[in-house]
Amino acid sequence: NGTEYEEWLRRHEPSKIRLYQQKKKKFARMPKISIVVPLYRTPEEYLREMLDSVRRQSYQNWELCLSDGSGEDSPITEILKEYTKKDSRIQVKNNKKQLHISDNTNVALDMATGDYIAFMDHDDLLTPDALYEVVKAINENDRPQVLYSDEDKVTMDLSEHFQPHMKP
Repeated sequence: NGTEYEEWLRRHEPSKIRLYQQKKKKFARMPKISIVVPLYRTPEEYLREMLDSVRRQSYQNWELCLSDGSGEDSPITEILKEYTKKDSRIQVKNNKKQLHISDNTNVALDMATGDYIAFMDHDDLLTPDALYEVVKAINENDRPQVLYSDEDKVTMDLSEHFQPHMKP
């Protein structure tokens, strides 16, 4: 039930000390992870939360490839400029015309230069240790071709996690 899951989350959430230790960790393989995100008129709150969740990663060798398929009158242009100034790992392609999800995803994918690709939706969030755990798995297994992770949902105000999908 939801209460049990909330307790499980609290027990497994990495501490600030653990996240700091993860930032300092040098793996034998330190692959670049390209995170590909198609954007389309994303509400500011969700866009900032998604961007901040990527920037808070304890594993630092990543790039965020954003394709804004909102068209010329995009309401998110200034926010994207703000974040590209904050972090050089954030790349943005502003498309002059509106794009459907598949075309928009492909534009973002074309920007990727990493060793591995991760796909996110424009309103998704990553836990601060998400990429660290992926790179840890890459180092523990002999160069896996595909990786996947558990997932859940969160309320709009971020106060409650629910509907966990724990994968084997």
